[in-house]
Amino acid sequence: MIGIALPVAGLLLAHHFRTAATEAFDERLEATLNVIIAGVAFDPMSETLDYQGALGEPRFDQVFSGWYWQVTDQRGHTTTSRSLWDQRLPVTDSEEARGRSIAGPRGQTLRVMERDIYLAPLEAPLHVSVAVQDDELKRDIGEFQRLMWLGLLSLGALLLALLALQVRWGLAPLRRMKANLQEVERGDAEQLDTDLPEELATLAASMNAVLARDQRLIERGRHTAGNLAHALKTPLSVMRLLVRQLPEANRAAWEVELSRVDDAVRHHLARASAAGEGVRFAPIDLHDTLAPLLNGLARLARRREITLDTAFEGSPRVHVDTQDIQELVGNLLDNALRWARCEVTLRAQVMDRTLRLTVSDDGPGMSEQECQAAIGRGHRLDEQRSQSGLGLAIVADLVTLYRGKMRLERAEVGGLAVIIDLPVIVRGEATSSRGGRA
Repeated sequence: MIGIALPVAGLLLAHHFRTAATEAFDERLEATLNVIIAGVAFDPMSETLDYQGALGEPRFDQVFSGWYWQVTDQRGHTTTSRSLWDQRLPVTDSEEARGRSIAGPRGQTLRVMERDIYLAPLEAPLHVSVAVQDDELKRDIGEFQRLMWLGLLSLGALLLALLALQVRWGLAPLRRMKANLQEVERGDAEQLDTDLPEELATLAASMNAVLARDQRLIERGRHTAGNLAHALKTPLSVMRLLVRQLPEANRAAWEVELSRVDDAVRHHLARASAAGEGVRFAPIDLHDTLAPLLNGLARLARRREITLDTAFEGSPRVHVDTQDIQELVGNLLDNALRWARCEVTLRAQVMDRTLRLTVSDDGPGMSEQECQAAIGRGHRLDEQRSQSGLGLAIVADLVTLYRGKMRLERAEVGGLAVIIDLPVIVRGEATSSRGGRA
């Protein structure tokens, strides 16, 4: 709007000033014209026109000075100022004083004021005109336009700067709200700041209510899953004891079914208790979080005479729930320890903003076709008839919850390698590496 309004205003002002300045110039010419008319006389003896007045302007006597007057009758008799010399001004009949622009001697641009008058004893009218070079008029108009456009440009720049400041100031609460939302998304804050203008404060309060309700639902679901797990453990343990008292012929079938029930309960409780969506959690140190789990598994590996190697490149900090990452890594290592002959390796790498976990063993492994079938569409890992099915199924569910990717392939040492990419990295400090061997 400023870009449209100011140029239009400038054009209107320039036109108005040009019109006003030209009218003022014409008024001065008309006053001079009236002085010339008052001094015009007709000599009946010689039947010639004569000028008997004094204009008081020496430029009328300087040849081609740009100041001229002329009196012409119908018979072609002409009286002119000395400045016009042998040149003549064009004549246009006009009963009233009228101003116009004409070309004068030597290419000069003149502003002429002219009219017809009746002078006794002549019957035909005389044409009187006065012309002045309009350089001064053009100079005044040009100077005004230059100052006007400079002023309008300055005003436009000032208005745009003020508008930019106003918009920036007006949108500052939205930028604060955006930054606050990013903090909540990263897990650095639990709620949005409500110290905002009234409209945004109401919105922030509503969003806080939604966040709090979702958090309560998540916590309640996880607590319910935990309580259910404890509630089912005792009946299952009692049933196992009772099964052992059955005759050998009936015991095997009951133990198979109880194992299936136990696996199904563990699987679905693990899925229910998983948090997922790691961006909502505060960053945690991966090595420190997994240290208790790795220490326990290291003791298990020693009892089975298996070497457990761990390697952490850098000091990765991840947006992930502590229980989820321990469940994921624990299931991967537990599966690897079940099938390994003498070596299991865990490696954690930071790749851009992705955490890559690689767990490999030197067990029998799986063929390429089996690996592709295991993670293919519609295939459920918990339907495998091996002890690794449940652990890998829980891992696959957790990877899906965190919008990650998992693939299975042949390990370099001959067994199975499980590679998982999780987009949960805050930053990777590659200044140091941590590793260990059990």
